[in-house]
Amino acid sequence: MASATTSSIMIPAPAVSAAGVRSHRRRRISPQAGRALEILGHAIEYLTDEFVHEGEAFSVRREQLEAVRLLMAANREIYLECPEVPSFGERCRSFLRFHTASRSL
Repeated sequence: MASATTSSIMIPAPAVSAAGVRSHRRRRISPQAGRALEILGHAIEYLTDEFVHEGEAFSVRREQLEAVRLLMAANREIYLECPEVPSFGERCRSFLRFHTASRSL
């Protein structure tokens, strides 16, 4: 059994937030969220491969397409719940604000 670690994986990918705004920011993905994304990715890949190899019309396998759509929505929801990593500029500004504030005390 694998033990949980405190490390996180950063995946740079454009994402669409709940408000519909595209974000090209990195996100900190916890080990649990990473595992969930991995499992969902495998399930999506399996269903789409099965669909392609069967070569049936879209209308015949409507339930299978709906399942893929639901899995993709769950995948996106988990990814968007992960916190964004501040950009280098934001980290620098935060450091400078903290540094100048501590000097004025």
